[in-house]
This record gives sequence, C-alpha cells and structure tokens, in this order.
Amino acid sequence: MFGYGRSLANGCKVKEIMMDKNEILKIVRESKLFKAHPWHGINLWENKEENILNVYIEIVPENRIKYELDKDSGYLKVDRPQKFSNIIPSLYGFLPRTYSDKISAQYTMDKLNRDDLVGDNDPVDICVLTEKNLKHGDIILEAIPIGGLRMIDHGEVDDKIVAVLKNDAVYGDYNDISELPESIIDRLRHYFLTYKEIPKVGKTAKVEITDVYGKEEALRIIECSEKDYSENFPY
Repeated sequence: MFGYGRSLANGCKVKEIMMDKNEILKIVRESKLFKAHPWHGINLWENKEENILNVYIEIVPENRIKYELDKDSGYLKVDRPQKFSNIIPSLYGFLPRTYSDKISAQYTMDKLNRDDLVGDNDPVDICVLTEKNLKHGDIILEAIPIGGLRMIDHGEVDDKIVAVLKNDAVYGDYNDISELPESIIDRLRHYFLTYKEIPKVGKTAKVEITDVYGKEEALRIIECSEKDYSENFPY
C-alpha cells in the first residue's frame, strides 16, 4: 500500500489516501495533471492496423554512458558507463506497456526447446534504425517493427526488437529484417554480445543470440509481452 497526501504551507495535511500500486498507476496514467510515465502512461500502439509503435528512446549512438528508465519515477537515470569502446549502432529504448515474464519466457522456451529460461521482468527492448542523428534520449517516436534478435542474457529472455523510424528517408521502406544489409545485423549482434563483457576463449558466454527473426515473429513477441504486462499490471 502507498500513501498519497498534499500539505499546505502551514504543514496541515489536506488529504490522505491509502491505495495500492496499481491504483496509483491508474490515476497517474489517466490524469492530465502529470507528465505521462514513459512505461505505463503511453499507449504501445500508435496505429495497430499499420503496425506503428510508440517507442521511448533511452540511448542514442553518441552516448558513452548507458541510461535507462527508473521504473518508479519515470525519469531517465544513469545505469553505468559503457565498459568498452563499442557504440550502440541504433537508437535504443523500450516499448511502453510491455513486460517480459512467464508468457514471454514460455513462448521462447517452446521455440528453443528449453526449460531453463525466465522473463527479465522489464519492458521489451527495441532498436530503431534511422539516418537521422538524434542528440539525446528521453524522447518518444513512432517506429515500425521489422524483426528482432532472440537474445538470452544470463538465462533471462531479453528480445531486441528491430524497427525502422516511421517515414525515415533511408530505412523507412524496409518491411522485414531479411531485406537489411547483413552488415547492419552484424553490428547489432556484435554490440549486444560484447557490451557487457568481452567473450573469452574457454569461457561460456553469458549472453547469446540464438537467432534473428522477421516481422511476423517480432509481432508475436510483442503480443506475448502485452499479455505479460496485462497480468502484472491489471489496471
């Protein structure tokens, strides 16, 4: 349970309400008095029929520090300095109102014929390809999914959806990841396999990318994450 109150200048409390977390999130999401929470307060789909997603961007290629959303406050926070010299080769963020939990984990285990995976309890990550040089994160944009990387990070399902910025002059006409130059996929794969640690001979990799999938599979991954979100945040 959480308490919410408002005090006057003389310290007298005008109002006090006890409510659970879901009730607070519902009020914040629906109220016009607050800035929308990037995870809970923004619709996932800008236009579902045309597969246009709303995306919250945390990191751009110029960043040498990894930023991520503070889930409670909705502010962007410093996660850690980048350990190595590699640079994220796309815009990077997450999909609002998605979550990786039991449904997402089971779907991936069925795909890989494994029984040792769990969801990472985060919104689904997304890489957005664009010719534009955005200078900072903490922005919302519209993007169209074209595929993804099936990534497992320390036994956790951690898919990386790949999308193109809506109406982008260079990437906007790509409809499926199979149409991209292989070098772009290689850059994404290399970044995610090395951004936490450098692979060493004789050591088992803690991060693995089992396969690269196309648009239809990306939409199924997103659908699973929507269901996980609804089960964990039923308001």
